[in-house]
Amino acid sequence: MPITVAQTAYTYDELSDAAKETARDEYRSTALDYEWYDSVYDDADQIAKILGIEIDRRGKHTPAIYFSGFWSQGDGACFEGSYAYAKGAHKRIREYAPLDNELHRIADKLYALQRRNFFQLSANVTHSGRYCHEFCTSIFVNRDGCPIDADTAEDLADILRDFMRWIYRQLESEYNFLSSDEQVEESIRANECLFDKNGHPF
Repeated sequence: MPITVAQTAYTYDELSDAAKETARDEYRSTALDYEWYDSVYDDADQIAKILGIEIDRRGKHTPAIYFSGFWSQGDGACFEGSYAYAKGAHKRIREYAPLDNELHRIADKLYALQRRNFFQLSANVTHSGRYCHEFCTSIFVNRDGCPIDADTAEDLADILRDFMRWIYRQLESEYNFLSSDEQVEESIRANECLFDKNGHPF
């Protein structure tokens, strides 16, 4: 014969401090099981276009950006695509992101390098291997079909890798924000989650 067992459910704010910590940890473990990085990808894609970088697509719409993070030595981000000089990029990037000094630096370095090479540099970027950091890419630099010296090729590759590092920092910042105690608490309250007295989901 079935019996009914009564259980008491608690809102987050009714929990003890220790139970709240358990509730946050358990909620956090599944809270980012979605494409939380899409907004970072979209912003990076827009910035890339300003800089003259055309990021390839995965499928019809998703930029070919790859990353792993944020706790291992081999973590990082990279992209696949191509680069060519974009006129006025060093000015337009300041209009798009007026407070981001790193993007300003990247755009300025691209402009200076292109100017020394009569604005003829281009590059193709491919990813290889199972890791996703900036050194898991092959960057082939061209100058309108002319031979190019190794130092110039390496200079352009370094700047493109700087942009990959910038993407990784944006992803890490967004992840840290979404998984912070304050944001997790806000999500728990907004979703009206219930818990047992120890902070486990009810």
